[in-house]
Amino acid sequence: MVTPTVWMYIAYLIISVGLTIWVARTLHANGRIFLVDSFLGNEKLADSVNHLLVVGFYLINIGYVTLALKYGGKSEDLQQVFETLSSKVGFVLLVLGVMHFMNLLIFSKMRKRAMLRNQPPPLPPQAHLAVKTA
Repeated sequence: MVTPTVWMYIAYLIISVGLTIWVARTLHANGRIFLVDSFLGNEKLADSVNHLLVVGFYLINIGYVTLALKYGGKSEDLQQVFETLSSKVGFVLLVLGVMHFMNLLIFSKMRKRAMLRNQPPPLPPQAHLAVKTA
């Protein structure tokens, strides 16, 4: 006999893995432009990093989803099923969001650094000020 907890586990896995796949595909498709810009037009490097990010994203998130499966109480009725399921899916969404913003932060810092490296040198001084000594 399938218990409410087992149904909750099935729903949790379907929802969480589905969300992970959707977010990964969205980030992969829309993140390419950002990465190409971050790597100063080097499309091969940007595509390679984009693919590696997606693989790491899947490993971390699906790993978290499967580990979090056992946490939480047993669900005896429909209300407990929905409460536990919403908590589990909510944590998955928070993990996905934190990972997304961490990636954005890291790559925006990389982009700034790359942009500074390609700036022309500052202009030489136009004049010198005399220093008064006491």
